Amino acid sequence: MACIYGDVTKIDTTGASQKTAKQDKLTVQGVAASQKMAEHDLTNMNKYKPLIIKVGRAQQMDPCVIAGIISRESRAGTQLKDGWSPDKKGFGLMQVDIGTIPNPAKPWDGEQHLTEATHILIDKINQIKKKFPGWPKEHQFKGGISAYNAGAGNVRSYDKMDIGTTGDDYANDVVARAQWFKTHGY
Repeated sequence: MACIYGDVTKIDTTGASQKTAKQDKLTVQGVAASQKMAEHDLTNMNKYKPLIIKVGRAQQMDPCVIAGIISRESRAGTQLKDGWSPDKKGFGLMQVDIGTIPNPAKPWDGEQHLTEATHILIDKINQIKKKFPGWPKEHQFKGGISAYNAGAGNVRSYDKMDIGTTGDDYANDVVARAQWFKTHGY
């Protein structure tokens, strides 16, 4: 599937931090930890696979990136109660911040929600493209993923874009998970 924002398989990544890896009580960190967490989410993720692929195609977004965000944000829905994060600040599989959209699309695991959240991701990628027009496409793509979590203002350089994101590893972890999901049919 052609993604107009870049090729996720060409994005360099350091994967999950030790802090993020601890969620699954992993003794490894980095790409190996991200892959293991994605693997833990695969059975639940497969429930949404047709929907993820449909939305990805419609939005020209690689479905594996949507899956990577879902894995990171909600562990394929397993960490949600009625679609809400435990702190009630995020809603849905891709955890739309209620500060960004006061009334996110429902149902929390439906096509409208995934489309809305993917539009937010695309908007963040476009903000990074505008902010860093000289960056290669894949760097802008990764910067947009980081901005999905912490905002475009948080992205100040390529090598330190994750400082200030949740776990200080958001884009690196999501990219590593997405690359893993790519090899599993997403």
